[in-house]
Amino acid sequence: MKKLNWGMIGGGEGSQIGPAHRLGAHLDGLFQMVAGALDIDPDKGRDYAIRLGIAKDRAYGDWREMLAAERDRADRIDLVTIATPNATHYEICTAFLESGFNVLCEKPMTMTVEEGEEIVALAESSGCVFAVNYGYAGYALVRHMRAMIARGDLGKVRLVKAEFAHGFHADAEDADNPRVRWRYDPAQAGMSAVMADCGIHALHMACFVTGQEVERLSADFASCISSRTLEDDAMVSFRMSGGAVGRLWASAMAVGHMHGLNIEVFGEKGGIRWAQEWPNQLYWTPLNEPTRILERGAPNLSPEADRASRVTIGHAEGMSLAFANIYTDLAEIIGAARDSRKPDPVAMHYPRAIDGLNSMAAVQAAVSSAQNGGRWEDARPPSRR
Repeated sequence: MKKLNWGMIGGGEGSQIGPAHRLGAHLDGLFQMVAGALDIDPDKGRDYAIRLGIAKDRAYGDWREMLAAERDRADRIDLVTIATPNATHYEICTAFLESGFNVLCEKPMTMTVEEGEEIVALAESSGCVFAVNYGYAGYALVRHMRAMIARGDLGKVRLVKAEFAHGFHADAEDADNPRVRWRYDPAQAGMSAVMADCGIHALHMACFVTGQEVERLSADFASCISSRTLEDDAMVSFRMSGGAVGRLWASAMAVGHMHGLNIEVFGEKGGIRWAQEWPNQLYWTPLNEPTRILERGAPNLSPEADRASRVTIGHAEGMSLAFANIYTDLAEIIGAARDSRKPDPVAMHYPRAIDGLNSMAAVQAAVSSAQNGGRWEDARPPSRR
């Protein structure tokens, strides 16, 4: 397969997320990075892009310059990744979609539900691939969880417990650190902090593995560091479209917790649990039977898990490999369209614009609920009620 041309906006030198995207995109040799507008400082962005091997004429000072130049190139980028601050996502996404580019956007997709509705409609009308980087959905055993639930191993799902709790914003003395402060500033982060930053990863994973959507929720938010405008801890109860009951905890106050992304699903026939810090093991407990540990890379897992498993059994699986599975999915979809063939069905599970919209609707509902004493709110976007 001919390599696809890839470009990136944001994710510059010192970025937390940029290296994971570059490693993921390059891992399988399906993409080559040919363009970038990598920093808010044009000179720094150009310099870093050139040091990464991008040609000088495609090392851009900002995204507008990149769009104007790439739009008319015969060898223009096949996919652009947007890894900029939250408040910029909507404008950049819509501009590239309107020009016919395939897009992978960091989460949250937008700042508001209304913006999300527009992106969903534009992605559909443009015919472009639009993905949202819920990258943890790329882990092999997360995909195996989804396959187990879909084929009925757990029976009817009764209860989902999801959490994403860390303690890296728990130091009040660190409140003015610019790398922390922006996350609690409504002008930059939007209506929510930890729920929109971490909670939606856990919420998306609950939806991804169960195949259900969140319909109603009740939330309690807290700013444990009182100087913060937005919440640094959130507890959410929710009800799902297939009848499952859900519980979610998102926090930046959990001192001693590192990454803290965990998912448990309990059904009529048994329960399964997985933790992102120990991604090689999936704990499966059939009803009235001992717990079994399913190892990533072992025989007799699902095709979804086999396709997403990249290193031999017993070796550590990392976040960049999960991101790589998202990029591999997108390469398959984009390549299939280019070659006028049907894509591999297993590649169709990538997170889409509708997932980004559903997440923002849930965040908005959680904010409203927390402001109204935990009142139950409709968590669906208006277009899906």
